[in-house]
Amino acid sequence: MNSKNGAPNRLINEKSPYLLQHAYNPVDWYPWGQEAFAKAKTQNRPIFLSIGYSTCHWCHVMERESFEDHEVADLLNRYFIAIKVDREERPDVDHIYMEFCQALIGSGGWPLTILMTPDQKPFYAGTYFPKESRYGRPGIIDVLHQLGELWRVDEKKVLSSAESIYTAVTTHKELPNASVVSSQEDDFRPWAKVILEAAFQTFQESFDSQYGGFRQAPKFPTPHNLTFLLRYAYDHGQAPKAQQATHMVRTTLDAMGQGGIYDHIGFGFARYSTDQHWLVPHFEKMLYDNALLAIAYLESYQVQHLPRDEQKVREIFAYVLRDMVSPEGGFYSAEDADSEGVEGKFYVWTPQEIHELLGSEAGQLYCRAYDITRDGNFEGKNIPNLLHTEWTALAEEFNLSREELSLQLEEARKVLFQAREKRIHPHKDDKILTSWNGLMIAALAKGAQILDDTTYTDAAEKAVSFIINYLYPKQRLLARYRDRDSAHLGYLDDYAFLIWGLIELYSATGKKDHLGLALSLQKAQDELFLDTEQLGYFLTGHDAEELLIRPKEIYDGATPSGNSVSACNLIRLARLTGDIHWEKRANEQLMAFKSSLSTHSAGYTMFLQALQYALAQSREIVLAGPIQHAELSKMKELIFTEYRPYTTLLYQEGTLSELIPWLKDYPEDSKQSTAYICQNYSCLRPVHTAAELPSLLL
Repeated sequence: MNSKNGAPNRLINEKSPYLLQHAYNPVDWYPWGQEAFAKAKTQNRPIFLSIGYSTCHWCHVMERESFEDHEVADLLNRYFIAIKVDREERPDVDHIYMEFCQALIGSGGWPLTILMTPDQKPFYAGTYFPKESRYGRPGIIDVLHQLGELWRVDEKKVLSSAESIYTAVTTHKELPNASVVSSQEDDFRPWAKVILEAAFQTFQESFDSQYGGFRQAPKFPTPHNLTFLLRYAYDHGQAPKAQQATHMVRTTLDAMGQGGIYDHIGFGFARYSTDQHWLVPHFEKMLYDNALLAIAYLESYQVQHLPRDEQKVREIFAYVLRDMVSPEGGFYSAEDADSEGVEGKFYVWTPQEIHELLGSEAGQLYCRAYDITRDGNFEGKNIPNLLHTEWTALAEEFNLSREELSLQLEEARKVLFQAREKRIHPHKDDKILTSWNGLMIAALAKGAQILDDTTYTDAAEKAVSFIINYLYPKQRLLARYRDRDSAHLGYLDDYAFLIWGLIELYSATGKKDHLGLALSLQKAQDELFLDTEQLGYFLTGHDAEELLIRPKEIYDGATPSGNSVSACNLIRLARLTGDIHWEKRANEQLMAFKSSLSTHSAGYTMFLQALQYALAQSREIVLAGPIQHAELSKMKELIFTEYRPYTTLLYQEGTLSELIPWLKDYPEDSKQSTAYICQNYSCLRPVHTAAELPSLLL
């Protein structure tokens, strides 16, 4: 069933854009499933597992070099059962085999390549392979031929190797669920501060003081590192360490915002920078990066009130709401780095193009501002950036005020954007993932809180409605929607990220249905994913496909882990509801991963934010009265104006006590608004006007 004659392979029946990209390969691809495993066992052939995603540049390169090549396809089809997996649809499969890859070669990435027995036990792993061996990197031709022959002539040796690898990875690696929580060690406080300090020290030592970010190249935004540092600064007041933490965040946010990693014409951030300066991105844009970066800029705006942070947030949301939202309200996943087969082609410019579109004078101004030169800064062309722009000098050079300069550059941007829209666009991965939508819902809801913009509330609520209508049948979340098809039982991240979004949306709107759904989903998450023996949450539900290992993740990589976000959610739900059950669950979640946090605390910065929240003095604010009352709106605006990362906000509008019984103690008066503030288990006097509130919030 190969496609040597142009016929599609089995992937043609899939919904995943990534799998469909490979539907006309001459490789006899199978999707992940029992058909492939049964065939491998019946024919006694090893499995070639290839995992990637639709906007992965090197996935495209490997496809063009190898999977579209008939010589490679012949070897694959002769020796192996070939399985293709979209990591974004099956993060459970991806997580398991990425762990094996990292154990075997010390690193990982995508495309992920695994050779394994018919029983799904790996015996060889790698990432990108060229067709032919070169520069010390083995070629896929050599790998397939040698290992295919080895299986044929000495199958027992391969099986023995696979069994040894499986035993080593499953028994000797340090897994979060490897240690049982002692019933006598139920307090995280004695060790939490040590771990937080260790993480801060790691960031101090790895900070790039010249260009921002951490370590050298490539550089990834990793926004939860920045939001951890903002909380660290908040916790340490005026201490020098607090100033250092704020400086690291400020320098990094400014450098990223000025660099080529940011799309200065159409807005939004690319995945990462290939260089130390944030100039040359890997051009794909991911929904999760833009959601998490919007949150980082929003929190920075609360801290320092810099207009450039607000502008960046509004531009990110403008990009998402323009290009990444479906007609029904769900958010698409990503946009590719490549167009017309060339990485970055859609985004780069020559001076001639700029001058033809803007005219001589405006073109000269734009080129000077955005580093557009004849020599170029990327393969002979130019990525617009502001890394070396001196605004005062530029305004003086062109005899403009700063305001006039900004207006002229904005008019130029609009012209260039319209021209760029006529280019061939990069591929858009239009599948809608529950987890990533949860992150964008959280970001938009925080935007609505801090910027007081109902546009963001409306978009977030529309996305929630989309998930309820299309991805929540029979009270069980599903992970992916595309082309009128909803599929895959939801993973831990789907529940945790959506709960996060709903909590933020409740904080923005005061609508109890959002909080009610968050609590309902948290209860379902505990039933489906909780490890009742060793605590923490598994990535897959107990009703999911049984795989080689039931994975449990805590590492906060490109996205935070479901366990880390759950730790934050549980603390917030405990503070919101006052329910001892959630307090107990939050404490158990914090204790479950002590050993992992102790090894490399800077790798778990979202989880560390849960520790920071748990260590902080509690502050709960109840706003009682009609939600749309003018005075209550002013109070809400005051609360969100400043950075208050550990403040819990509730709205007693007359019905929330049905959900949270203790709110009956805070009477609601339809004629006036009242703010009740409780801090560190004691309450201050209620106030009825926004003018009285600031002195109580210090």
